[in-house]
Amino acid sequence: MRIDRRHFLQSAALGAGSLALACKADGSSPSASSGSSELPDVIRALKPMKDGVVPISDDERKARIATAQKLMSEQKLDAIFMEGTTSCFYYTAMRWGQSERTFGVVIPANGAIAYVCPGFEEDRLREQLKPAFGDEVRVWQEDESPYAVIAGIVKDRAPKHHRIGVEERVRFFIADGIRKAASGYEVVDATPVTAGCRVIKSKAEIALMQRANDVTLAAYKAGLQTMRAGMPQDELQRNIMAGFTALGFPGYVSVQFGKYTALPHGSATPQKLKEGDVVMIDDGVQVEGYASDITRTVVFGKPTARQTEVWNKELEAQNAAFKAIKVGAPCESVDAAARKVITDAGFGPGYKVPGLPHRTGHGIGLDGHEWTNFVKGNTTPIAVGMCFSDEPTIAIPGEFGVRLEDCVYVTEDGPHFFSKQSVAIDKPFAD
Repeated sequence: MRIDRRHFLQSAALGAGSLALACKADGSSPSASSGSSELPDVIRALKPMKDGVVPISDDERKARIATAQKLMSEQKLDAIFMEGTTSCFYYTAMRWGQSERTFGVVIPANGAIAYVCPGFEEDRLREQLKPAFGDEVRVWQEDESPYAVIAGIVKDRAPKHHRIGVEERVRFFIADGIRKAASGYEVVDATPVTAGCRVIKSKAEIALMQRANDVTLAAYKAGLQTMRAGMPQDELQRNIMAGFTALGFPGYVSVQFGKYTALPHGSATPQKLKEGDVVMIDDGVQVEGYASDITRTVVFGKPTARQTEVWNKELEAQNAAFKAIKVGAPCESVDAAARKVITDAGFGPGYKVPGLPHRTGHGIGLDGHEWTNFVKGNTTPIAVGMCFSDEPTIAIPGEFGVRLEDCVYVTEDGPHFFSKQSVAIDKPFAD
């Protein structure tokens, strides 16, 4: 199908997965001219997709804490400490954030968890904590050491190994403070515990991620219909993000046009859409904290033979990666499979461009990028419950780039996509 401005308008009425990119013949999009703050009709028509969303239960979070305690025993850790970041939310349903004042939670190998916070924040903390996971709060005053408080909690939990794990996002000054306050204790990396829990997703987590992917595709489909000649990339970005909001969820999208699509994470250079440009949109939304990450690459206008050839090769590489995802296989084998397709086509080798300049995929869950990765050297066996992006890129500097990204979850019978793959360069949505 020729995807030019006239066909954008015609294809708006098409179903069966065709790329419905509605535009007027003069290049303006319906109900939205250049510089207009009014949202296009196709965005305003979107309805919330919140029905049926089931948050993670308290029982599941309790089971997570129990799993962490089991892993601590295996790793010979007496406790782990984390600040109020993603892992804290994973275990306790609380997001506090980070400031210069130490806040966090201690999960001991034995006994109840305990929160640590500034004295003047205790009431605010108690408003947010869930007693089901533990309600002990130990405070520190402005002239006292929070690190001594953390060390005290560990010492009160009958330690056996004199080893404290710190979660990877704990800042150095806090980890170093704990080390100095906990004399005779070793302060080590808690990733084997936190990642050991988070890398394996439950059915409830996968359901939330599925909804996030469904929402993202709905906004992408609507947003691409608003493209018009002369459109700045931030206008398309605003339309898609307004779509996320209309659908009921927070999110973000990166938008790049033309030669800037060859930069995997885009460019800060202002861009305006013109006939024949490759268009790349990337990222997604969060549903109960769980992320989606989808990339679609299309052409505004009629694709050239070169653009179509590269796009098709990219799809072949994405398919090769998917086929390599097997329970028990090393993660690096997936990157090798995708990279072979791209290298055999004359790109690369390795990370050289034109070619695939990055790993083939990353883990995903509460963080858009988390453990573990499809990358050379990662021998971690693929396991049931793991979730990854499948996103090889073919980047051709100064010309264009193509990335097709869909995330997968792994079950006993192999990998499954959260989102249906793009079908063709002029058909980015399967339905």
